[in-house]
Amino acid sequence: MSLLDLLFGPPLASDEEREERVGLAAGIPIFGLDALSSAAYGPEAALTLLIPLGAAGITYIFPISISIVILLGIVYFSYRQTIDAYPGGGGSYTVATENLGTGAGLLAAAALMIDYVLTAAVGISSGVGALISAVPWLQPHTVTLCLGILVILTVVNLRGVRESGGVFMVPTYVFIGSVLVVIGVGVAKTILSGGHPVPVVVPPPALVASASLSLWLIVKAFSSGCTAMTGVEAVSNGVKAFKEPSSQEAKRTLTVIIAILAIMLAGIAYLVRVYGIAATDPGSPAYQSLLSMLIAAVMGKGWFYWVSIGSILLVLSLSANTAFADFPRLCRAIAQNGYLPYSFSLRGRRLVFSQGVYVLAFLSALLLVVFGGVTDRLIPLYAVGAFLAFTLSQAGMVQHWRRQGGKEAGHSMIVNAVGAAATGITVVVVLVAKFVEGAWITVLLIPILILAMVSVKRHFKTVKAEIADSQPLKFEMIREPLIVVPVDRWSRIVERGLRFAMSLSGEVKAVHIDCGEEEADSICKSWSEMVERPAMRAGRVPPELVRIESPYRFVITPLVDYALELSEKNPDRMVAVVVPELVERHWYHYPLHNQRAQALKALLLVKGNQRVVTMNVPWYLKG
Repeated sequence: MSLLDLLFGPPLASDEEREERVGLAAGIPIFGLDALSSAAYGPEAALTLLIPLGAAGITYIFPISISIVILLGIVYFSYRQTIDAYPGGGGSYTVATENLGTGAGLLAAAALMIDYVLTAAVGISSGVGALISAVPWLQPHTVTLCLGILVILTVVNLRGVRESGGVFMVPTYVFIGSVLVVIGVGVAKTILSGGHPVPVVVPPPALVASASLSLWLIVKAFSSGCTAMTGVEAVSNGVKAFKEPSSQEAKRTLTVIIAILAIMLAGIAYLVRVYGIAATDPGSPAYQSLLSMLIAAVMGKGWFYWVSIGSILLVLSLSANTAFADFPRLCRAIAQNGYLPYSFSLRGRRLVFSQGVYVLAFLSALLLVVFGGVTDRLIPLYAVGAFLAFTLSQAGMVQHWRRQGGKEAGHSMIVNAVGAAATGITVVVVLVAKFVEGAWITVLLIPILILAMVSVKRHFKTVKAEIADSQPLKFEMIREPLIVVPVDRWSRIVERGLRFAMSLSGEVKAVHIDCGEEEADSICKSWSEMVERPAMRAGRVPPELVRIESPYRFVITPLVDYALELSEKNPDRMVAVVVPELVERHWYHYPLHNQRAQALKALLLVKGNQRVVTMNVPWYLKG
C-alpha cells in the first residue's frame, strides 16, 4: 500500500459517487457540527460582553438567547423552503445569482467564503480553548495545538464525505448527549429545589459591576450570541450529498439539527441564570469556559465532567468540518460560472473537491497564526458574512416565489420575506455592534474578494476570445521547424537528442555555450568525427554546430536569446528547442545534478512567443 493510499484511502471511481452520499445519522455530524457546537461558545460570547454588569449581567442572557432561538426558527423555516425549491443544492450563492443577479450572487459568495474560513478557525480555536480551560498548562502551546487539529481535519476530509461522517459521528453524539443530560438534570434539580439549585462545584463569583445597563451593551451581546447561528445554511448548500430522496433527507437533517440547537441554547441560558454562572475573562489565567463551569455546577467534576469536556473539545475542534464540507462545494459552484479557477470544480482521488480543501486549510492556518488561536479575537470578525448570506438567500427566494406565482407560492414567499427581514436587521445590528472590534476587516475583505472573482472572470473571457477559432485545420505554409539543440559535451544524452531532432527536420542547429573553461573545446574538436562524418555517410544533412561565447559564464540566457533571434529572422517558420535531459530514478539524486534543462524550459515559456516551442528528450538512468 502506498503512502497516499494509507493517508487518504484508495482512489474512488466516478461511478462510486452515489455510495459516498450520507443519511440523517452521518449528515448531522458532517453538516451540523458548526451549528451544534456553537452552543458551546455562542452563549459564552454574549455573556462575556455582559461581564461589566457584574452579577446583574447573568439575568439578561436568557432573554438574549430566547431572541436568538426565535431568529433561528425563522431561518429554519426559510431554509426548508430553499431546499424544496433547489433540491440540487440551494446555497446563498446559487439562489442569489439566479434570482437577484450576478452582483448579489458574488456578494453572497464572498460573504460565505469568509464565513467558512472563520468557521474553521473559530471552531478549532474554541476547541483548544476548551482543552486549555481544563488543562491550563497547555496555554503556551495554543497555536501548535490549533494547527495540529487543522492538519488532522484536512487529511480526514480528503478521505471523502462518508469517511469524515463516520469519524465525527461518535464525538458528535457524545457531545449532544452530554449537554442534553446536563440540561435535563439541571432543570430537574431546579424544579425540585423550588428554583434555587445548589451547585455541586460552586462557580467563580461574578466580578464587581463596572458599568450600567445600556441598550448598546445588550445589542453587542446579542450580536455576539448570534454566532450560534452560523453553519445553519450548510444543509441547504449540500443537498446533493444526501441519499435519495436527497431533499427529504436534507430537510429531516436540518430539522433535527435546529431542534437540538434550540434546546441547547435555551437550556444553557436558563441554567446559567439559575446557577448564577458568570463568564470569565478569556485572556486571564483564571479563565474557565461557560460549559465547563455549568457541567461542574450541575454534575460535579467526576467522570461525567471529563467525558463531557473531552466531547466538547472534540466537537468544537471538529466543527470546522462544516466549513470543509461546504467551502469546496461553494468554490465549485463559483468556478463553474468562471469566477474561480476551473481546478476548484474537479473532484480529487476520493471524489471530494480537493482544491477547495487545500485553500480552506491554508487560509484557516493563516488566521489561527495571526490571531494566536484565541477565539475571542476571532469572534468580532464572525457572523457578518453568515447573516449577509442568509439575507441574500432569503431575498432571492422571495423573488423566486414571486416569479413562480400561485397561492402556495404566496405562502412560501411570506415565510422567506420574514426570514429576509429578520436576518437583514440582524446584519445591520451585528455590523454596527462589531464594526470597531474587527468586523471592518470582513467589510473590507468582501469587496476585495468580489473584485478578485470579477478579475478571474474577465481573464477567462479574454483567453476564450483569443483562442477561439471557427476555421478548419489549415495546411498552408506548413514547413519543417528549425531545431535548436543545446549541447555541452558529447554523451549518450546529446546523441539521443540530436537523433530525435534530425527525425523532425533537415535543419538542426546544435548550440554550444563556450564559457572559457578548459574542456570547452572538446565537443568542437570531436564534432566532425562524432556527428558530421556519420551524417554524411548516411546521406543526411549534418547538424550545424553554433558556438556562442559567454565570458560571464551565463548559459541559459544566451540559449534563449539565440532561439528568439532565430524566430525573428525566420517569421514564416516554427523554432523548436529540443532539450536533452538526464532523469534520475530517485528524487534524492536530483540535487546532485544541475537543473539547467528545467530553467531553460521555464525561461523559454516566460520570454517566448507563439513560434517558439520546447520539446523534452529524457534519458532515464537505470539505477
